[in-house]
Amino acid sequence: MKTTSSQLKILAIDIGGSHVKATVLDKNGEMLSDYIKADTPLPANPDNILEAIKELVKELSFDRVSVGFPGYVRNNIVGTAPNLDDKAWRNYDLGKRLEAELGKPARVVNDADMQGLGIAAGQGLEMVVTLGTGFGTALILDGVLLPHLEIAHHPITKTKDYDAYMGDKELDKIGKKKWNLRMKRVFKTLKTVFNYDHLYIGGGNSRLLTIKLDDNMTIVSNKDGIKGGARLWGNEAKSRSSKK
Repeated sequence: MKTTSSQLKILAIDIGGSHVKATVLDKNGEMLSDYIKADTPLPANPDNILEAIKELVKELSFDRVSVGFPGYVRNNIVGTAPNLDDKAWRNYDLGKRLEAELGKPARVVNDADMQGLGIAAGQGLEMVVTLGTGFGTALILDGVLLPHLEIAHHPITKTKDYDAYMGDKELDKIGKKKWNLRMKRVFKTLKTVFNYDHLYIGGGNSRLLTIKLDDNMTIVSNKDGIKGGARLWGNEAKSRSSKK
């Protein structure tokens, strides 16, 4: 029997440097199952990640698959995976492999892009940053996902890019107080460069922010952005880029 749009169940997967997370959504992005997660396997190569996903979702029922991946993605093919086993992921067709392993159509985008689609209000220029193992970003203009930029790898000092300046490893090294001072500098830079209408801050380390935020800056949870997995399969997810 053909699945109607009102019955469509979408498996949304978030692959991170620390955990692989999943839930099932309806067409509007509402969760139909509990949010479940497993540790990201080591080494974090394609075979190990696929096995972790299959084990994680084996009891779930779904019709489509949406994946947020921590790296550059174009046409479902991974270009970079700096916080996973980067070399093993180069030019890897994750969408095709997921379809073969899970038996359902699959779409793969950058993880911050998927979260951005779920969070954005669709008004003006909205920016999403995720603070975790690394530094993820997404830009949305009037609800339309813009071409992905690997801002994380743009230098912010003479020797460090954003990932190295305020990612997990650096946070552990310098502590929360100095990390917050660095985040103050990062936010000032983003405001000057992008002149966004609203900035959303997600990722596990967002809870550690103690600096004062502007009125147009909002801390969001991973669950707030999960509906982006549904929007990848709807009209709201049409992008101006060929990235997806």
